[in-house]
Amino acid sequence: MIEVIDNFKCAVMLTTNDIAQVYDTILSIPGMNETVKIDLKMSRKNVLLLNRVIERGLTPKPDDKASNLLEIVSEDALKELTSLAEDCLKKAGLTELSEKLKSLKQ
Repeated sequence: MIEVIDNFKCAVMLTTNDIAQVYDTILSIPGMNETVKIDLKMSRKNVLLLNRVIERGLTPKPDDKASNLLEIVSEDALKELTSLAEDCLKKAGLTELSEKLKSLKQ
């Protein structure tokens, strides 16, 4: 992160713990637990990519420092995101294709 103070650029190094605290603060804002309805229209290609991005983000690698952020997220929220990814695939008719692509990766 670069911070500009009086026309001088300073590099500010945030630790993973600092970033987790910022996310925790954002997630604690009143109203963040309210449900919202989102009507999405996207190509099947982007649905497939979105599903993969969600899956990849929810299964961090052991050496990934960003994975600490997932520690502050509730198990229910993680399950909801997984369900969203699966639901998007199902609505786009891409569940079987996604499974076959996963099997090719192994």
